[in-house]
Amino acid sequence: MKFGIRTPSLKKSLKARTTGKVKRAAKKSLLPGYGKKGAGCIKNPQKAAYNKIYNKTSKSLFDLFK
Repeated sequence: MKFGIRTPSLKKSLKARTTGKVKRAAKKSLLPGYGKKGAGCIKNPQKAAYNKIYNKTSKSLFDLFK
């Protein structure tokens, strides 16, 4: 488990910002659980618990400038 500041990944950041609106809309129309809040707990509870703890204990580099 990582504590403290996360190391930024330019590749992942760019991918997240350029995922198209059309692609998300298509997935939302095909998959009923896509994009719904709390769906991660049902799909994979172990991963959801890990992510919740990880996001509370670590900070992004950009959070320091807020």
